[in-house]
Amino acid sequence: MVQRLSKPAPEITFPTGLRLLDGWQAGNQTDRDQLRQLFNAGLSGVFDESFKVPAPADSVHVSGSIDLLTLGVLFDLYGLTAADLYKGDPQRYVRAVMTSLKLLGMPKMYLSWPVYGLTAEALGQPMIYSDRYSPGTDPEKMLVTSKNPEDWPVLDLTGEIPRLIDETLACYRELTGFKPVLHLAAPYSLAADIYGQEHLINALTNDPAFVTRFLDHLADAVLKPWIDHFFESHPDGWVEFSDASGSPFFIGPQNCKDVAIAATARLISENRWPPRIYDANYRGDWVTQARKKAGSSRRRNTSKPSATGLSLAELFRAKNLICQDYVIRLADDRVPAAFYVDQAINQRVPLFMGIGATEIDRHTVADLQASRDDIIATTRGHIDAIRTVATTIAQGGYDLLVPPWPGAVYFEDVSAESSFPLIEAIVETVRREGSLRRQS
Repeated sequence: MVQRLSKPAPEITFPTGLRLLDGWQAGNQTDRDQLRQLFNAGLSGVFDESFKVPAPADSVHVSGSIDLLTLGVLFDLYGLTAADLYKGDPQRYVRAVMTSLKLLGMPKMYLSWPVYGLTAEALGQPMIYSDRYSPGTDPEKMLVTSKNPEDWPVLDLTGEIPRLIDETLACYRELTGFKPVLHLAAPYSLAADIYGQEHLINALTNDPAFVTRFLDHLADAVLKPWIDHFFESHPDGWVEFSDASGSPFFIGPQNCKDVAIAATARLISENRWPPRIYDANYRGDWVTQARKKAGSSRRRNTSKPSATGLSLAELFRAKNLICQDYVIRLADDRVPAAFYVDQAINQRVPLFMGIGATEIDRHTVADLQASRDDIIATTRGHIDAIRTVATTIAQGGYDLLVPPWPGAVYFEDVSAESSFPLIEAIVETVRREGSLRRQS
């Protein structure tokens, strides 16, 4: 378990934290001991005051989803399993994630958790918990097996998971002073997690009316009361939906627009919540540009429907309905950044640029120096795109200098199997070259 310090712990400086993580990953006992000392400090509250320091408003941010890294490290250092970390002590969880962010050199104190698993578990979905991996739903034991609405689940706000998330967000607010973000699975992804991915995809073709009814039920009987409850406690907070299962890459752009996005858009539009609810993780925009014939034109016209029946511009407009505060390009979108720069400027909102998990997976690195050079070049392109948007919209009158301003290079997933030298290269480049005042 966590040990209290016998002497003051050193402050975590960049890139010392990343170098310790790299040594820990390589099995260096000295680095492991030092890393444990820093986590002892973080979990004991030594770094609490530093968690309250906001990220700079005049420089591109670097942030990301890092709970898997936190789990991997704490399992190795303390034997904390996924259930221990995610469902044990909320204060410990918040401090652990914030300490991990400091080790990575990321000044934006962003908190996330296994959103799909926990949202489904809140309804009674059987789960699979392992030691060092994110919890997931049990595909052999789906919660919903009936198309009868009387058999569909409703939310119990007094249950274990809603109460746990309440406590976690309260701890986050107390420790950082920042507005909390409630992470929930969007209707389509929640349906996939409790009905089964394959069954739901089949129903899209064979019984689309059932899918619509099911998603509307989850929106009204599960997500609406949860969000109502959240805003009662945190009227200035944010709600972030996640809907990877509803992405165009998985169900096609037309279903993404007409089913997944439509369900979330209806939920948002029919309720008088603060305008701080969004879903920003639909991935696979490139599928709108697929062609049936190899001999078709290579020129990309974003306004022309593809073989999928929906153009990139049409898909973006749909996505923008449920993410109006910023534009994001994820790694799996595979569409040139210029498109997203133009859209962000047209919408007068900041831009986020994603770094995919595979881009920093240490197991895919054959030549570290070459990979480092490539990722630095990619990061510079991301910085230039974000800076271009930020400076342009600022000159046009944008003055909301609160998140998501000014935009961010966003790590989509950092785990214990990520390459810390590559992460260091990315973070260092953003910290060194991300100033909005820098002339291109």
